[in-house]
Amino acid sequence: GTSGDERQAFKMVWLEDFQKYVMELQKSRPNLILCGDYNICHEPIDIHDPIRNATNSGFLPEEREWMTRFLSAGYVDSFRTLCPEKQEYTWWSYRFNSRAKNKGWRIDYCMVSEPVRPLLKRAYILNEAVHSDHCPMALEIL
Repeated sequence: GTSGDERQAFKMVWLEDFQKYVMELQKSRPNLILCGDYNICHEPIDIHDPIRNATNSGFLPEEREWMTRFLSAGYVDSFRTLCPEKQEYTWWSYRFNSRAKNKGWRIDYCMVSEPVRPLLKRAYILNEAVHSDHCPMALEIL
């Protein structure tokens, strides 16, 4: 098997490759909406216990720094942009009754390229929907 360090190194390479791909794609398609599980909590508000999770994959400094670079390169976290103070999550561990206690992580995003920002109307998390350890997120654009 692969070690945690090897998995983390692979994840970081994948994130860099993903960013290169979408930057290239944006040249021909400037209005991008990139929704999915990024497996990263960007800021302390995005995770129920930032102190104790500081050394866990999904909240590591290099992952969070990648997210900052990605956003600085012309992408917008629609939920955080429209709901700057809201502390809601999109994923809960199956362990420790985490969902019932709302001890979650916001790791699913609807990212948009900068030209889409003026079209953002509403972004929200459907945390009552229980189909897996994740819940859906919705984005409404004009």
